[in-house]
Amino acid sequence: MTGILSGIARHARPRGPIETLDVVEVTIEAGLAGDFRGAVKPGGRARRQVSMIEAGDWESAMAELGHDLPWWVRRANLLVEGLDLPQIPGARVRIGADVVIEITTECDPCSRMEEIAPGLKAALTPDWRGGALGRVLSGGRIQVGDLVAIEGE
Repeated sequence: MTGILSGIARHARPRGPIETLDVVEVTIEAGLAGDFRGAVKPGGRARRQVSMIEAGDWESAMAELGHDLPWWVRRANLLVEGLDLPQIPGARVRIGADVVIEITTECDPCSRMEEIAPGLKAALTPDWRGGALGRVLSGGRIQVGDLVAIEGE
């Protein structure tokens, strides 16, 4: 089973503006180039380097709320289409030829989602709908349109 990377976004600082991209470098040391969450702090475990959300989950949340907001207001880094992301810490997701991300935990929606749209936090809560967080195991260049696959399947 494979999906498609249909969106890339980053923000340089907390609450900073979101920048959408077509291409980005991903490294073990810094996650997505230019994204503030990716840098590994000394002694850190890099559990939140990259955030990923499924396009179908975002669409379901929007339908539930009666909104049509762009996916990147979720403040996730990567939008994956046509593939169910694993809901198991330790699972590995390959993006393009070189990038591998290990799922570390669920990306729980925060109160910031309520600032975007009332009810959005609740709409993103069930069944990992808010996405998954991960650490970079193998870096490289990714771009919109790259294949996304779960390793070992």
